[in-house]
Order: sequence, then C-alpha cells, then structure tokens
Amino acid sequence: MSPAPIIELEEVTRIYPLPAGDVVALDHVSLSIEEGEFVAIMGPSGSGKTTLLNQIGCLDVPTSGQLRIAGREVGQMTDHELTELRLRKIGYIFQRFNLIPLLTAYENVEYPYLMMHRQNDATGWVAGLLASLGIDEALSAHRPAELSGGQQQRVAIARALVNDPSILICDEPTGNLDSRTGTQIMEILSDLNRRGRTIVIVTHDRTVAEYADRVITIRDGRPS
Repeated sequence: MSPAPIIELEEVTRIYPLPAGDVVALDHVSLSIEEGEFVAIMGPSGSGKTTLLNQIGCLDVPTSGQLRIAGREVGQMTDHELTELRLRKIGYIFQRFNLIPLLTAYENVEYPYLMMHRQNDATGWVAGLLASLGIDEALSAHRPAELSGGQQQRVAIARALVNDPSILICDEPTGNLDSRTGTQIMEILSDLNRRGRTIVIVTHDRTVAEYADRVITIRDGRPS
C-alpha cells in the first residue's frame, strides 16, 4: 500500500464574501502532492493560484471541502495545532522576503527557532545555516535594508529552513530579483528538493516552472 500524499485537497472551495457579491477564489479543487515532489502552480492574475498556495500552506482554511497535510485534516485542528503544524512542518518563502526590518539577518532566522524551542540557538545551527546559503557572520549582523535583494532572499530561505520543515511553500520567490540572482535562488531550491523536501511554488515565470517535476495550471479557481 502506497503512503498517503503529503498534501491532499478534496473538493476544496474558498469563497470570499464581499458587499458586491461573493468571490469564488477556489472552486471544488481536488489534487494531491506526493512527498518529495517539486510542484509549480501557474495561471493568469486573479486565477486563484495564491489562494491555493495559502490553503496548502495552512495560512487560510477552506470554506468547504477537506485539506489534509501529512495525513491530518486541517479543518479539525485547533488554532494551537495549526500554529504547531505551520511551525514544524512548513517553511515559507515570499516574493517580498517578509523579513522583520528591526531585526538583523541572524535574528530573523533565529526567530521561528525561538518560537518552537522557547530558547535561543546555542548549537550554531542558525549561523551554520546562514553560512551554507552564503550569508557569513558579518552579513548576518546587518538588518534587511542593508542587504541586497538576493541576500535578503537567502536569509528568507534560511528562516524557512530553520525548523527543518518537510514542506516549502514559495510565492514568486524570484519575482523581485534579477535573472542571475533568480537562477541562483532556484538552484538552491532545486538542491533542497533533491535532498527530499517537498516544494510548492507559485510563479508566472516559465523558466522557474521548468525546475518543477509537475506544473499545475489554475484558471478561474480550478486546475485545468
């Protein structure tokens, strides 16, 4: 018997109620992603791809349908259980990096570690992770505004990896980068996938999508 998919959506619908009328962002979506897969989600603006990514990343919950992450039904989890799932199982990488401006690069990466372990890192793990991504001790002491876009995204990847998640959720991770730096970031993500991490990435860039094992195209809230 084959193992259950690490991500599974069954008839997932997401509706946003608005004064002018309800917006159906996802319309009865059913799909599954296997552990260790690299999946790209593509589609025109407003198609529902970021909404789908937010569902997979447990940043939002379905209006109806079932979403299972690592075999667990998200709709049956408490807020505390959902927070624990996001903290331990899922790493997030965003187009705008979403680093905390007042913290150094090192502190940004250590922050989710601190949330999970309730203590600062005394093992060298955070510094080693940053160094492995090309952020040395000197750069680690800088705040985000003092770093280039590529350096900020490397810090963001380190932050996503600090709690050793099995799933990486990436929303246009090369969107704010030049093509050379974007290629470097995609090579890092591809290497992480080869080491066994499941990666789900939203992109409008077909060059980026070529790194994936599979492309899911979404239109009008449904995979096509």
